[in-house]
This record gives sequence, C-alpha cells and structure tokens, in this order.
Amino acid sequence: MSETTPILSVRGISKSFPGVKALAGVDFNLYQGEVHALMGENGAGKSTLIKLLTGVYERDQGQIFLEGKEIRPHSPNHAQEMGISTVYQEVNLVPTLSVAENIFLGRQPLRFGAIQWQKMKTGAEAALQRLNLNLDVKQQLSSYSIAVQQMVAIARALDISAKILILDEPTSSLDSNEVAQLFKVVRKLKKDGLGIIFVTHFLDQVYEISDRITVLRNGQLVGEFETGALPRIELIKKMIGREFEAFNAQDDKRESSAEIDKKQFMKVERLSKKGAVVPFDLSLHIGEVLGLAGLLGSGRTEIARLLFGIDKADHGRIFLDNRQVAFFSPRKAIAFGFGFCPEDRKTSGIIEELSVKENIILALQAKKGWLHTISRKTQEEIAATYIRTLNIATPNADQKVKNLSGGNQQKAIVARWLASNPRFLILDEPTRGIDIGAKAEIQKLILSLSNEGMSILFISSELNEVTRCAHRVVVLRDRRKITELTADQIDEQVIMHTIAEG
Repeated sequence: MSETTPILSVRGISKSFPGVKALAGVDFNLYQGEVHALMGENGAGKSTLIKLLTGVYERDQGQIFLEGKEIRPHSPNHAQEMGISTVYQEVNLVPTLSVAENIFLGRQPLRFGAIQWQKMKTGAEAALQRLNLNLDVKQQLSSYSIAVQQMVAIARALDISAKILILDEPTSSLDSNEVAQLFKVVRKLKKDGLGIIFVTHFLDQVYEISDRITVLRNGQLVGEFETGALPRIELIKKMIGREFEAFNAQDDKRESSAEIDKKQFMKVERLSKKGAVVPFDLSLHIGEVLGLAGLLGSGRTEIARLLFGIDKADHGRIFLDNRQVAFFSPRKAIAFGFGFCPEDRKTSGIIEELSVKENIILALQAKKGWLHTISRKTQEEIAATYIRTLNIATPNADQKVKNLSGGNQQKAIVARWLASNPRFLILDEPTRGIDIGAKAEIQKLILSLSNEGMSILFISSELNEVTRCAHRVVVLRDRRKITELTADQIDEQVIMHTIAEG
C-alpha cells in the first residue's frame, strides 16, 4: 500500500431500519498513522457506521475496503480477526470475572485444554502496562471504578492484534489525568502506524488529538476536513446544519435566580454511607439548581443515590418542607415527588425492549400504582407532548427505544420523569455522550424547569455546564464535601483550584 492509499475505505454505504434511514450513501477514509474524528449530532449515523464496520449490522448497500481488499465482516469477532478492534462508550466487559479474564476473554491461553493462568496474568499485566496502569489483575473487574473498567476495555482492544482501533466515546468516564494518559497511548499507536477512529462529543479533545474530521448529519456525509483548517464554530454549524446561536445560560440563570423561592425545599444533615461518602450537609431551595462538581469518584453519584433511596444511608437526617422524613426507597422517593435520571442510561435508565411511549409513561404509571392504569389515549398524548417538547428524534412513539440514538434515549429518560411532574429532579450526567445541540436544549430545559419552581440537583463532569446552569455549586473531593460556591464565585478555574487544593 502507498502512503496515499487508505487503510480503510467506505464507499456509498447505506443502512435502513424500520422508519429510519440511518445511513445514505456515506463515504469514509482512514489512513495509517492518523486519528480520524467522526462527528455529528445524535442520530447522525456515527454508531451505525461503526456497527457496520465491526459486523454488528449487515449493510444494505455499499462497500468496505481494508488495505485495498473488499471485506464483509459478519460479527465483531470476525472484524477483530481482520484487525478492526472497538472500544464502545458503555463498558462491554463481564464484571464478575477478573481483570485478566476480561482482557483474554474468548482467547485464553490453553495447554492440553486447560487455561494457563500464570501466562494469562502476565499477559494481562503487560497489556495494562501499555497504559501505564498497575492493577491486581486477579481482582474482580467490578471491584474497580467505571473509569478503570474503561481503561481495561481499552487495554483488551489494544492487546488484540489490530490495524484499526475504533474508540467510541472512550473518555466519557475518564477524568482529565486519565484522558491525558489515554492520549499518550493513542499518540504512540498513531506513530506505530495504527489507524484510529475517534468518536466523541468533547470538542477540546477532537482538536487536541485528531488529524482529520468527518462530519455526518441525518445519515448523510457532510464532508471530510483537516482538523487544523476547520474552526470550531464551522464544525458546529456543519454538525447541526444551521446557524448555531450560543446558549447564553448565564443570562437565563440570572433571570431564574430572581425566581428562586427563598423557602427551603430540602435540608440534609450529616448524611453518610460507609465506603460511599463521608457525613455531609446539603440544602436546596424551591426553584434552585444545585450543582455537584468534582472528579470521578468524588462522591457525586453516591450522593444522588442516597437522596433517591437507591442506597441506604448509615447516618444522617433528611428534611422535606421542614419536616423530617424517614430514609426511603425509590418508590417512596417517587411518592415524595422525586425523579432521577441516572448516569448509566443503558443499564439503569432505558428499558430497551419497550417502546419510546412505554419508557416515557413508566414513572407516572409507577407513581399512580399498577391498579390505576393510564389509558392508551392518555399514554399517546403524554408521549406526543414530550417527544415534541424535547425534540426526540423517532419515527413514532411506538418505536422501540433501543433503536434510538444515545442522545434521544437520554431525552426519553428525561421525558419519563417530567411526565411524573416531580418537585425535585436529580440529573446525573444528563448530557454525557450527546451532541452539542441536544446539550443546549437540555441546559435550557433545566433553567426553564427551575423558573417553574422545580428544584434540581445537577451533576456534570463538564464544569462549563455546571457554571452555566447552577445557582450554587457544591464542590466534592475524595467523597467529601469541600465547600459551596455562590453567585460570582461560580467559575471553572475556582472550582478546579478548589478541587486541587481543598
């Protein structure tokens, strides 16, 4: 192959699902020794293209060439055998197996039919060392954080003899240090001649690591661009297909600040759970957006789970409307008017085999009780309202939610809780893995709900989102509350310094 010949080439590839044209005649080129970013809004076709390249889906039309030869991968294992390895956004490993077993899953070293455990242990440690990660590979994978599990998935992919590495939102669960560590590996692999497809919604990361960008929109190719020659604002315009008016959440927040009811909705005193979060105090007013800021593992999600009753606290008290309430379960939390959009929409949010409509009305039906079923007509009206309000891209309300893009699945979860008319909404990473336009819509929605009197706990790894939306910010580190920031104190640099020095 010459240096100008793509290692991977896609020509006129198309794929349709019931009621959805996911890809329509798309071309794509990947060269050896480059990082190629694949960009587009949710529903643009990025995930579909990846699944066609890796044999998850069968293409309807078009051709795929690897090193100049046409290929037709019929499964992810077949794609790996040809040299195409993938790390997906959701960690796709077996949590009950050890780290070593996960890295060598399906390709364990055998001798006379028996697994060579020491050889597998040594090989797993070597694979992790490429990421400068030192773990006890005999430990169960579930004993490690989601961030570490993501790095194990990457180590597994790198350990497979690959010509092409596809990274589908690999940094969504990593902190800044882990991202920097991953990018060191990516640069080394690039120097070694590997072709890397990088899918992310973090613009800073795209401009830091990628050489070229391909933009998809509504299943069609918008264009292929040199990263250094494409200004960010132009990239955003190409992704969303319209002039993008920046969301000035700061102005909206100032307006909503005037509407915050001085009446306290919730007060938490010395709430704690061993191994999750040390005793902390918290207060929240009616119509207030309270942000939780901190690195992964700082205790943000642990606090959300305690407040919603998923995990039971060891100590502490919770007051609602100045009245102490007993520690409660999610069922009681819903009865109190709580809603919870979890961090992991795949395992804790959507129910894949149910329709969009059924996913949306689920919390409301649970709140009413199963003896008081919601009529089909009312279900359809509720679903139609929130599909329209949140701009959920689906051919109809009866489409299975698993067929929607990740961002639209996220909107369906938000719709589920809005339909239950909550007083208090917990949003744990509501914009993770979704496109810029959808992020702006959700941020606007947060402040709109605040203006209507809803109290919101907002968790995001993106500090700029926290500073845009929150009226107050609680800063956490090492599962401990460090401080609270208000008004003009709410600034990205201040938060980062507080985390570092707190």
